[in-house]
Amino acid sequence: MKQRREDIRNVAIIAHVDHGKTTLVDQLLRQSGVFREGQEVRDRVMDSNDIERERGITILSKNTAVHYNGIRINIIDTPGHADFGGEVERVLKMVDGVVLVVDAFEGTMPQTKFVLRKALEMNLAVVVCVNKIDRPEARPDEVVDEVLELLMDLDAQDFQLDCPFVYASAKGGYAVKEIGDEPKNMEPLFQAIVNGIPAPEVDPEADTQVLISTIDYNEYVGRIGVGKIENGSLSVNQEAVIVNHHEPGVKRRVRISKLSIFDGLAKVDVPHAEAGEIVALSGIEDLKIGDTVCSPENPEAIPFQKISEPTISMNFLVNDSPLAGTEGKYVTSRHLRDRLFRELNTDVSLRVEETDSMDCFKVSGRGELHLSVLIENMRREGYEFAVSKAEVIYKYDERNRKLEPMELVYVDVPEEFSGSVIQKLSMRKGELQGMGTAGNGYTRLEFVIPSRGLIGYRGEFMTDTKGNGIMNSIFDGYEPYKGDIQYRRQGSLIAFESGESVTYGLFNAQERGALFIGPGEKVYAGMVIGQNGKTEDVEVNVCKTKHLSNTRASGSDEALRLTPPVDMSLEQCLEFIETDELLEVTPKSLRIRKRILDPLLRKRAGFRKS
Repeated sequence: MKQRREDIRNVAIIAHVDHGKTTLVDQLLRQSGVFREGQEVRDRVMDSNDIERERGITILSKNTAVHYNGIRINIIDTPGHADFGGEVERVLKMVDGVVLVVDAFEGTMPQTKFVLRKALEMNLAVVVCVNKIDRPEARPDEVVDEVLELLMDLDAQDFQLDCPFVYASAKGGYAVKEIGDEPKNMEPLFQAIVNGIPAPEVDPEADTQVLISTIDYNEYVGRIGVGKIENGSLSVNQEAVIVNHHEPGVKRRVRISKLSIFDGLAKVDVPHAEAGEIVALSGIEDLKIGDTVCSPENPEAIPFQKISEPTISMNFLVNDSPLAGTEGKYVTSRHLRDRLFRELNTDVSLRVEETDSMDCFKVSGRGELHLSVLIENMRREGYEFAVSKAEVIYKYDERNRKLEPMELVYVDVPEEFSGSVIQKLSMRKGELQGMGTAGNGYTRLEFVIPSRGLIGYRGEFMTDTKGNGIMNSIFDGYEPYKGDIQYRRQGSLIAFESGESVTYGLFNAQERGALFIGPGEKVYAGMVIGQNGKTEDVEVNVCKTKHLSNTRASGSDEALRLTPPVDMSLEQCLEFIETDELLEVTPKSLRIRKRILDPLLRKRAGFRKS
C-alpha cells in the first residue's frame, strides 16, 4: 500500500543560467551544518569540474543532501544553459518538487520557461525563490507577477499556482517570507521546502523498482547509477534484474555490490536503503540512463521520457596536419573513437555516429557550448584531433520540404546598441517579435531566428554592445528553411610555406589584416594565420627573412613593430572557421587550417564548387 515517507524530501533546484542556483545550494549546505566549524570551503562548492569553475556555469547535475529538523532533504543542482537541458529533463524523474530560482532583476527568462514547463508536465510541486533581492535595481514584486503569469501561460494546475514564494539573497546567506522582514538565515527557505514539497509516496512492500536517472563514472568502480527507489527496498548483495522501457525484450540479471546514499558532499556506503531514498549503485556493468533495477520476481520497467534531440553537429577527425602527433598523447582514430563513445556513458543529449571514413566521426549536440565543453575536456585529457565548422541538423516533412531548427532569442542591451543588434540579427534571418524596456536604460528584444543564424554571432554581439549585452536563446521547434546566410565577410590569411614565423614576414603580413600568431611559432602551408581585411583568402609568407646584402639604406634597419596577435579562445576559433576549414585541437595549441592544404588542389576544388 502506498504511503508517504515523511522523513525525506527530494527536490531539484531549477533556474535560468546565472540566477544563483549553485550559490543557493552552497548556503543550504553551510547552514545545515555539513561543514565543520572553521573548515575552509570555496564558493560554488557544487561546481566540482574545472571547466565549471572557470566559466562560472553548471554543466552536470549534482546530488547532495542536507538535514533539517530530522528531515533529510536530497537536493539536485541542475544546469541553467539550454545546451545542457538534457541534464535537467532526466533528473526531474527523481524528485517530487522543484525550487524555481528567479533573479529579482532579470525576472523570468527563456530557460526559466523551459525548465518550469518540464516540471509542470511531470506534476511536480513548485516553491519559487526570488533571489538577489539585495541588488540595487531589484524589482521583486514585478518578478512575482511575471512568475504567476508564466505559471498561467504554462497551464499550471491549481496546486502549482498556489505555490509558496520566498525572497532570498544567496550571496548574503538569508531568505525572508515577505519583503521587509528582518533577514537572519536560510530558515524560511528550509521551511518552504519541507512544507511545500510533498514527501515521496512509496510502497515499501511492493517489488523493488529503481529508475536510473544519472550516470556517474569513476575509474576505480566504473559506472555509478544514481536514481530514486520508487518501491520496495535495496540491499547489498541483492539479486536484481535490469529492464528498460524502450527495450522491452531485454532483461539482465545482476547483483548489487555497493550501495550509497548522499550526505552533504559525500557518498556514504549503506547496507540497506528503503523506498523514497535517492541512492547510488556501483558494480553493475553497462548500466544506462533510463534502466530500471527491479527485483527478479516481477521485473517491470518505469517509463522514461525521450531526451530532446540534438540540433547541431560537427565532425571530429583524426589530425592529419604536418604537425600531427607532436603535442598530443592520444592521436589515433581508435583513441578518438573510444573517447567519444565513452562520453555517451554520461551525456544523454549527445549523439556519435561513424561515417564512411574510419578517421571521421559525426558528433551531434544541443548547441555550440555543449560541443565546445566536450572539445575542451578532451584536449585537457591529452587528445589531439581536428573539428569542422558546426552545422545545424535539418529535417524534411511529408511534403519533402527542408526544415531547420529555430531559436527563441531574448536580448537585453543598452538602448544605444539596439539598432546595431536588430540590423545584425535581421541579416541572419532573425525576425523581431517584440521590443520593450528592461529597466536601467536597457531594451529587451525578442527574436525568432534559425539556429545557424547564431553560429559565430556571440563574439560579434559582445563587440557590438561593448560587452554590455546579455543574449539568451532556447530551442523553438522546426520551421521551413529561411534561405542562405552569409556568415563571414572577411577572408583568411593563409601561410604560404612551412617553417617558423619570423618578425620580418609577419610585419609584411600584418598590413593585410589581423594576425593570430606571433614570431617564433611553427606554421605549415595551408594554415590560417590571420583574418584578411577583404573578402578573399590571401596567401602570405610569414617565414620570409630579410634579404641580406652588403649595402645599407638609412632608416631601413629600424626595429620592426608588430601589432600584438589576436589571442583566439576555443569558442572564437569555432565561430571563425568556415566550411572549407578545420580547427586543429591539441593540448597545447589551437590552429585553424584549410581542409585542403595544397594551394593548387584547393583552387581546383574552389573552381569545381563555383
